Amino acid sequence: MEIVSGIFKLHHPNIAEILGYCSEPDYQFLIYEFQQNGSLHGFLHLSDDYSKPLTWETRVRIALGTARAVEYLHEVHSPSVIHKNIKSSNILLDAELNPHLADCGLAPFFEDTNENLGPGYNAPECTKPSAYTKKSDVYSFGVIMLELLTGCKPFDSSKPKIEQSLVRWAAPQLHDIDTLERMADPALHGLYPPKSLSRFADIVALCIQPEPEFRPAMSEVVEALVHCVQQDDWWGSGRLSQK
Repeated sequence: MEIVSGIFKLHHPNIAEILGYCSEPDYQFLIYEFQQNGSLHGFLHLSDDYSKPLTWETRVRIALGTARAVEYLHEVHSPSVIHKNIKSSNILLDAELNPHLADCGLAPFFEDTNENLGPGYNAPECTKPSAYTKKSDVYSFGVIMLELLTGCKPFDSSKPKIEQSLVRWAAPQLHDIDTLERMADPALHGLYPPKSLSRFADIVALCIQPEPEFRPAMSEVVEALVHCVQQDDWWGSGRLSQK
């Protein structure tokens, strides 16, 4: 009950709002506000004839909104909250495709299980749930940014072994602009400013550093993404260059 009470105290425009909960001996569940466009995972990875590909502008906006949610958990809310389960299926999109981070405050439920350790999202130091820190959340967020950049899943066993782990495949290529443009999600059809793509990749590279101490705080990630937005003079103007 104390944990659930704490969850109801989390208030931020980019955190999914909880409307209620149910706790029975055999099961527990939370009731979230309905978000019309489902999850980011569904938009990026599930085939749906009714959904349209996310534009580059929308992808950067989703990254920024999600970063602000995690910044709130880490640096604004008292006591600070480590999410431990940041993944694209926990980012819900409303009618305007604004992101709402779900599962916030549920980390205590995962202390003795591996339920939160989704393949491809785990920081190298996270060999067990108790090893999670704020910097582990930053790593998982960096993986989500990679998903937005490439349209690829964090781990895909159907691909050749060298490409199965998104981080291992993408990390060495993030600072090469020619390779980076080949990595970009084909669904974008080249409709992005190359400098914006490069700035976005630079932020990803910081977030997925193997050593936790070299990863930025989420406030720094937010600042970098805001700068990325401000540097793009096409933002909101519809002027995009096609490669």
